Amino acid sequence: MYIVIHPFFNGDKIQLKYSKTELVDHISNINHPIFKEVLGMYNLKGVDVNSIADIPAGTGMGSSSSFTVGLINAVRAYMGKFSSAEKLASLACEIEINRVGSPIGKQDQYAAAYGGLNYITFNPDDSVKVEKVLLKSNIKQELEDNLLLIYIGGKHSANEILTEQQQVLGSEEKFQAQKRMVKLADDLRKSLQQGNIEDFGNFLNEGWQLKRSLVKSISSDDIDNIYQRGIQAGALGGKLLGAGGAGFLLFYCPKEHQERFRHEMHNFMEIKFTFDNFGSQVIYVGDKFI
Repeated sequence: MYIVIHPFFNGDKIQLKYSKTELVDHISNINHPIFKEVLGMYNLKGVDVNSIADIPAGTGMGSSSSFTVGLINAVRAYMGKFSSAEKLASLACEIEINRVGSPIGKQDQYAAAYGGLNYITFNPDDSVKVEKVLLKSNIKQELEDNLLLIYIGGKHSANEILTEQQQVLGSEEKFQAQKRMVKLADDLRKSLQQGNIEDFGNFLNEGWQLKRSLVKSISSDDIDNIYQRGIQAGALGGKLLGAGGAGFLLFYCPKEHQERFRHEMHNFMEIKFTFDNFGSQVIYVGDKFI
């Protein structure tokens, strides 16, 4: 997600460019809820703000929270303010959850702000603890090499799926499934730190089976069929990213099976990626690259 801010050439008007273009006289007239809240928080006027993304919105890759984190970072930098990762993440949560009212968690905001591989603990008092998961360079590279990301298409409403998910948590069976998913995160961290890279696929698979059991809208027959094709083609595990319903499937597939996997999945777009270690960054201010 890339955010660019430039002074608007004509007075105090505000121009916003995302999937739509808005030109308004006052912050109160902005339609986009995140733009409205962030610019309103800092009373920032007379700007032209552009948003560009590598991937479509609504596909489960955390683009909404990445946008919010990036926008806050850009606005604060434009105003001469330094922002720590914790500051960016907590402000993004305040805006998305408390001000806009999205029924989401805090994981996407903290992932976007901090970057890297993290074990994140969300405490009952609303505090968040971020611990870096430190791996040997060869283990980290092998993990990156064995993760394959494919785009299966479609868009979802994360808010609708997450609202439905919250409604079923009163069920003891669903609650226990979520507790097991939390335990899996801890088990996976320990496994990775011990160098058991092959276990990653098994953890992904178990986590996905637990997640898809929560509510029907998380998966579908089509998604289940694509997932099984990936497993039969040599992947050890995988999951649909985001709230569910559409978007991207992430698979763990050892190198020796990747040619067969790609042949089986040739009708889907593969998205090449590398791990990011830094999170949201300001790269250019005024006339200088940072």
